[in-house]
Amino acid sequence: MTLLIMGTVRIPNGALDAARPAMVAMLAASRAEDGCLAYSYAQDVLDPRVIHVSERWRDRAALDAHFTTPHMAAWRAQFATLGITDRDLTLYESDDGAPI
Repeated sequence: MTLLIMGTVRIPNGALDAARPAMVAMLAASRAEDGCLAYSYAQDVLDPRVIHVSERWRDRAALDAHFTTPHMAAWRAQFATLGITDRDLTLYESDDGAPI
């Protein structure tokens, strides 16, 4: 069983360029974590203020460790400055899936 986190965060118009370095740092550090199987952000084609979040974790211990990392604390600390709001993330338990 793996864990999936799917959802969105909202970034104000014109703030994506300011948020990009923090997002790149968060992605790189998270992808390097033990137990991180995938970690991505994607801008919505129809609403450029919406960033889709997709994460896949080996197990709950790896995800719990992720929540305590310095890069996670740094990322969350920047939300107010960057105007990131409407964080809507959901955790799912899943098997390893199959190609379609």
